[in-house]
Amino acid sequence: ELIARELMAQRFRSFLPVVVDIETGGFNPESDALLEIAAVLLDIDAEGYIHRTETIACHVEPFPGANLDQASLEFTGIDPWHPFRMARPERDALDQVFRPVRKAVKSSGCNRAILVGYNAAFDLSFVNAAAERTGIKRNPFHQFSTFDTVTLSGMAFGQTVLARTVIAAGMDWDADEAHSAIYDTRKTAELFCAIVNRWKILTGL
Repeated sequence: ELIARELMAQRFRSFLPVVVDIETGGFNPESDALLEIAAVLLDIDAEGYIHRTETIACHVEPFPGANLDQASLEFTGIDPWHPFRMARPERDALDQVFRPVRKAVKSSGCNRAILVGYNAAFDLSFVNAAAERTGIKRNPFHQFSTFDTVTLSGMAFGQTVLARTVIAAGMDWDADEAHSAIYDTRKTAELFCAIVNRWKILTGL
């Protein structure tokens, strides 16, 4: 276990990659609602290969006064007020995600989580805005650095669309499941692991 801890801390300069995907009511993190958030934790084996482990996900209630863009809702298929969403207030939702992320950072011997995402700056902007809005002081994610899987996918597979990249990587893609935070996060996590592990095979890193 000590070896695995050291491997994760050494591999990414004491950053723990955590894959995140969100669904929103628009593109402006200050004014538009955060509606879903999912995070996938990653681990490393004794050989230095990374793989996904736990998935944490939560439906989020639009914050008071939040904007909900109709085109965005139609794109994601989310009904923010559906009773079966079991949505939680932003503060509770972020606590539900941040708590296991902080625990994983500590247990991996890392100093900070770094957000891995498809167009990661978008996801991080909403996470940071929600953390600030709800007064959360201990945001576990680096405030501006990310690992963007769009960039990595362009380099590794010549693709920049998640569905096409996943298929190019030889993995399955279910279009009916897409645009739910859980599905997109898991696929992004598999993709990130595949690229990092392939790089290890090529270079020994």
